[in-house]
Amino acid sequence: MGPPPVVTGISPKEGPPGTRVTVRGEFLGAKTQDLIGLTICGCDCLLSAEWKSPNKIIARSGPCKGRGDIIVTTKNGGQGTSTVQFRGYHETIGPMKESAVWVEEAPMQSLVWGRRALSPTNYQQEDPLGLSVEGNEKKFPEDDLIELFGEGSGELASEKFHPGWFLLQHHHATTLDDLKAGLAYLRRKVHSQKEGQLSFLKANVGSVMEQLDTIMLLKEQFESDVQKHGQDPTAKLEAAIKESMAEADKLFHDVLARRDKADATRNALSLMQRYRFLFCMPVNIEKNINRGNYDLVINDYARVKNLFGNTELEVFKKVLNEIELRIERLRIVLRKKLEEVPVTLDEQKKIIRNLVNLESVGDPAWDAIASHAHHLEKSVTACIHEYLEFENAGGDDSNKTPKSNGLTPTPLSIKQLRLQQNEDNSVPAQVLCVEAICDVVTEQLPDLWRLGQSYFTGQLHVTVDTEKQGPFKNLVLSSMQHAVDAMKTACGINLDASWLLHNLRCIRQTYTSLIHLDLPSEALDIFGKYLFDLRLQCLVALFKQTAEKISALHRKETWQIEYLNEHGGVTRLPALFEEMVMEVAKLARETVLACGPREVPLLAHASHQTLFHNAVKTLFTAFAKCLQQLAFSGSEEAMEDDESSVSQLIGSPASYRTRDKQQGPTWEQCLLISLSNIRYTLNTIIPRVNETFKLHGYPALSLTMSSNSDWTQLETLDSAVLDAYLERRCDPLVGTIEPSMYLGGLEWYLEVEPTHVRPYVQEALTNLIAVHAEVRRVSPGLLKRVLSHIVETVAEELARLMSCVTRFSTPGAVQARADITLLSTAVRAYTTPRARSFFEEALDAISQPNGKEVSQKVDALLAKVASSMHLQLSCLADQSTEGITLQELDSDRATTV
Repeated sequence: MGPPPVVTGISPKEGPPGTRVTVRGEFLGAKTQDLIGLTICGCDCLLSAEWKSPNKIIARSGPCKGRGDIIVTTKNGGQGTSTVQFRGYHETIGPMKESAVWVEEAPMQSLVWGRRALSPTNYQQEDPLGLSVEGNEKKFPEDDLIELFGEGSGELASEKFHPGWFLLQHHHATTLDDLKAGLAYLRRKVHSQKEGQLSFLKANVGSVMEQLDTIMLLKEQFESDVQKHGQDPTAKLEAAIKESMAEADKLFHDVLARRDKADATRNALSLMQRYRFLFCMPVNIEKNINRGNYDLVINDYARVKNLFGNTELEVFKKVLNEIELRIERLRIVLRKKLEEVPVTLDEQKKIIRNLVNLESVGDPAWDAIASHAHHLEKSVTACIHEYLEFENAGGDDSNKTPKSNGLTPTPLSIKQLRLQQNEDNSVPAQVLCVEAICDVVTEQLPDLWRLGQSYFTGQLHVTVDTEKQGPFKNLVLSSMQHAVDAMKTACGINLDASWLLHNLRCIRQTYTSLIHLDLPSEALDIFGKYLFDLRLQCLVALFKQTAEKISALHRKETWQIEYLNEHGGVTRLPALFEEMVMEVAKLARETVLACGPREVPLLAHASHQTLFHNAVKTLFTAFAKCLQQLAFSGSEEAMEDDESSVSQLIGSPASYRTRDKQQGPTWEQCLLISLSNIRYTLNTIIPRVNETFKLHGYPALSLTMSSNSDWTQLETLDSAVLDAYLERRCDPLVGTIEPSMYLGGLEWYLEVEPTHVRPYVQEALTNLIAVHAEVRRVSPGLLKRVLSHIVETVAEELARLMSCVTRFSTPGAVQARADITLLSTAVRAYTTPRARSFFEEALDAISQPNGKEVSQKVDALLAKVASSMHLQLSCLADQSTEGITLQELDSDRATTV
């Protein structure tokens, strides 16, 4: 509340009713609306008040009489006070006074008859006492008169005339003697009026003479009119009056018609001005609808309904019909905004409240929920169409950029424009589609859920229908299922594992936001199940992508051997393979196996563990194919010889590249290196990978290993590579034995004394030494495995050749026994029981005439050969010995015998 108003000045200080009064003071209001009351001498003058400033008000005085305060009332300050007073009085209307009535019709004061001019300009009221008023110029204080006589008056014509008031007002300075003389004059005057007609005539002879003159004048005028117009002039006068009235009507007919029209227009304008709010309402509704001021329209509509809802006037009914048409149009506009335009939750609530206030038919809140759910599904479907269909059409260059009127390329939508902008970054359309679906779900599904909760808690100002809880739940579930199906469609198309992981992150963020909404478990389980399936899909895709990278490792093979220990060396290929496996295991553990909110462990079920084992199996089979391609990347001839047998074991390689023998290792060396890599992978890499998987929480690979002994296909590849190498080395070696054995036409039945072992033994030893050196340089651990197979083949060939000899001479028998004994002793470190049996079979096939003599000759020959071939024999000796001595040859020969 502000300070109360105070009136400190007024101008003028007195006046009759209707006097224009200027009121001055303090705190008289800050604006026009603040002035709510104004009284002058107890009369309400608010209607005529005109607020000028906080210190000035102009008003008209009311029908007040006497003195009184000026009280101002404001909205903030309340009723005020006054330090000054205004005096109101009533004036008697005379001939010289401006008045709203004809002066001639006003009651005239009694005049003294006499011969004087009766013109109003010369009218002056005489003093009834016949005294002069000189010396009474100074008025007696009127406040004192009011206190003495109350409602009395000093006016002679007033009904409340009081002689004391008159004397004090006009003769307060007159002496007592003069007043006595005046009283005597007044008595004589009254007495003279009572003396009779003669005295009256004498006293008023002047007036009587004037009257007689007037009568004579009238008689003369009448006689002249009779002579002029006849004895009965009234008929002509009446006709003239009628004619004049007709002329007057004729003259003023248009003026009167225009006046009537002006009066009607004035009345109509007055009515329109009075009810301007109603008549301007249709136009204002249109303007406010166009501007979006729906609240203002609703308030005005409610006001009109309250004021004119029950009117019987036709003009008002017509205006109300116009208003109803525009309100119905507003209802249609709000319905469309509620159903078609994606708006925020607050805007939806506002539209629903507006429709309820407009008394819209139906249930706008439920319609908003249904339209929101429909819009959500429609937005998800639009994402599929705009991204995936655009990508399908992107195969044709003419369809990549839609044209508009054949002038300039124009994208079909903003999302397609984003897709075109991302073409340089190679972002797949499926990824953009999933991102768009996640954005739609994150933005619209929470609003749908909150809108439903607001509906069932009664926050939307509509009658709650509890039977719609089931349909609302179905709407939410169907919307989420539709979004999940769309994501499955987008992710179902082949995608790289990195993009699948990106989709997984987006969907996890969406799932987390949905968890915070406190949705029912059934709705969350829809996303949870798909998220679980997507995690499995990402796991498989990660291992599949890694398998593809492993399949391409053959391009990184440099055939540079890195010696690990005394058992052999491998290339960088197994290390690269192990690095890729460890990397994918770590990545899958951090992304796929890691459980978010409401997520279950991925590999808890046996079927999922089997899926994981199969994924791991793809890594090793891919590495096996890579090693196969490298091992059989030799000459085309070798590939043609071995392709059919190898493909039956582990599948035919996709392609073999021809190696330039001058720039890289030979095919035999490639086979050995690949064989070493295979053995290293089986013996070292697989146990290490298994242990790492256990540390990272993966299921153990022992189940996979136990169910399938060769689940990596490396064992089969190992056998195939070994067979290929043995075939490449055994065939030339064994093929030279028989030709060298009969070189120079030497037959076993000839009598030629032996001086040295035959060339086939030396050539076989040389070839075995070459193989030994080749294998030892790559992987010493493969010596026994490789050379034992070659020795078996050589021993089998010697047994066959000796069994084919029909007759041995004594020198031939000595030669043959010395050759076989020397060869078997030289390869003793790599002789298997099967090879030993073949050697024994070959010796048994040699005839023994005079066994003791032959034995001595064989010993002598072996002693001679051992000294000359000491270097060759030492090359094939076991690492624990330093060479083959004659005693070892003797002991071997004795054992053989």
